[in-house]
Formats: sequence, structure tokens, C-alpha cells
Amino acid sequence: MSPVHDSPGSGRPAGPPSRSLAGALDAGTVLLDGGLSNQLEAQGCDLSDALWSARLLSDGPEQIEAAHTAYVRAGAQVLITASYQASFEGFRRHGFGRAEAAGLFARSVELARRAAGAVERDVWVAASVGPYGAVTADGAEYRGRYGLTVRELERFHRPRIEALAAAGPDVLALETVPDLDEAQALLRVAGESGLPVWLSYTVAGDRTRAGQRLEEAFSLVRGNEQVVAAGANCFDPDDVVGAVRVSAEVTGKPVVVYPNSGERWDAKGRTWAGGATFDPGQVRAWQDTGARLVGGCCRVGPPVIAELAALLGKGGRTTEPVEG
Repeated sequence: MSPVHDSPGSGRPAGPPSRSLAGALDAGTVLLDGGLSNQLEAQGCDLSDALWSARLLSDGPEQIEAAHTAYVRAGAQVLITASYQASFEGFRRHGFGRAEAAGLFARSVELARRAAGAVERDVWVAASVGPYGAVTADGAEYRGRYGLTVRELERFHRPRIEALAAAGPDVLALETVPDLDEAQALLRVAGESGLPVWLSYTVAGDRTRAGQRLEEAFSLVRGNEQVVAAGANCFDPDDVVGAVRVSAEVTGKPVVVYPNSGERWDAKGRTWAGGATFDPGQVRAWQDTGARLVGGCCRVGPPVIAELAALLGKGGRTTEPVEG
């Protein structure tokens, strides 16, 4: 496994935040980062491999750290690790043994910690636990219903979550979850870690991607003290307010929301189509509806996060993409 390169920020891991993420959410709005893949592409990285950004944990860790650093300098208070599409099975197909793969999971957390050292303020590290469909790399996370049981999904996610939890992140981000079965499996396994978590569905209108009503989906976390926020990510900005409202009403918890740019992914052409509709100015409406953990997902870069930071009084500044 290649060494972790010197940081473009502090060159060493930042210390732990002075308070918990739950405590920060109680005090006000917390700003997430944006899409990791689009920033890596802006830095000149090739993400055509099935491992997507997770491949760079081995081949280009300095690129991941640079991308995290771009977001933290833009004002992000939470960095989501490059482990979304990482799995022991995927790493094995690329020639990594189990110990090496565990080291790559740990590296994802370390790189975010190092990038957090670029600024003198609290930055939380959220270990990304993407859905089973992300690992299949065929868009299944936008359909759900993989034909697997909850128990089978638990078996798949357990080693991933154990490896990430061992690296000491501040929170587990159970993100882009397309249906209730996978949410149930993720919550059960994450419950064994003792770490705080957020649960974030990917949705279309008032339903999960698998077609369940959001009221039913969010009811899974009602009363679960380990869940510090619930909401949605990787979806159309036009659906934000409705999803935030349902999550807030059903769960009684702070809402996490980080939509895509509004562009549409053309799977056949493997390109983005349409114009961006993400409007940072809408963040006030998100807050008014219950959002407390906000940011962007695919195609939302550091300049947009800097706009959100300015609107939220987080001290961000407009940034240019970091060159690779």
C-alpha cells in the first residue's frame, strides 16, 4: 500500500473536534462538503474504474486529500470520506488482501482528518457507508430492491462498517440508501459500532427510489438515539423541501440534506445532461423546514459550498478547483 503523501493542508491529522456533531446540530446549522468525485475529476483524476473514487485510496491518496482540503477551505465543517464505493469484495477483485483492504478503509478516515488540519476550527469526519448498489457500480442504488434479504445485506455491510469504525471517525454516514430493507440492515449493523450515525435516503418526489413512502422510511429512526440526523441526499434539488419536511415531522430529529446539482446522469452516454438547478439561496427555506446538516452531492463543488458558507455565516470563500 502506497504511503500517504504530505498534506496540502497541515501535513498531519487534525485533532478531534471539541464537541460532538450532535451537540453542534443542537446549536445550529452545520455545513457539509460537496461531491467528492466531481472535485477529483476537476483535479484531473480518472474515475472510470469500478472502484470509482475508492481506487485513489491506493493509487492517489494525495488527490483525495487535496479534494477534501478544497472543501474545508471553502467552509465545509464535515468531510465525507472516500469510502462510498469501497468494499472488501471490490478491493479483492483489484488484488488487495483483507488486511490491505482494511488499511484502505482506515486511510479514507485518515486523509479526511489530515485535510481538516488545513483550518483552525472544528471539522467532523463522516465515514461514508454507501449502499450495496454503489458497489455493484451499475446504478442499482437508484433502483433499490436488489433481491437480497435484510440478513444478507447485514452480512455485506458488517465488515465495511467495522473497518471504518475502527479508524475512529466522528460519525457514520449511511448515505444514498434506496429502500427500507437496506436502511434496516445498515442501522442494525451500525448499532453494533456505538458511533453516532446519520441516515440519508436517495429519493424521488415523496418516495424512496424503491417506491416506499417517505413517512414509512423515516419511521425507522424514530426514537433511535444513535441517529443524530435523518434525511436525503443524491437527489433533485426540487425535492428538497418536501423530503426535509417529512423527515422533520416523522423523526423529530435534525434533518440532513445534500442534493445533486440538478443535472441528470445519462448512464448510456456516461455523461451529465441538462443544466444545474442547485440554488444556494434556497438554504434558508431548507432551514425553515428543519434542515440542520446541509451541503451538496454530485456535481456540487467547492465554489457552491463557499456560497453556502457565506450565506450561513461560516466564513467560506470562493475557491477554484485544486489542480492535480
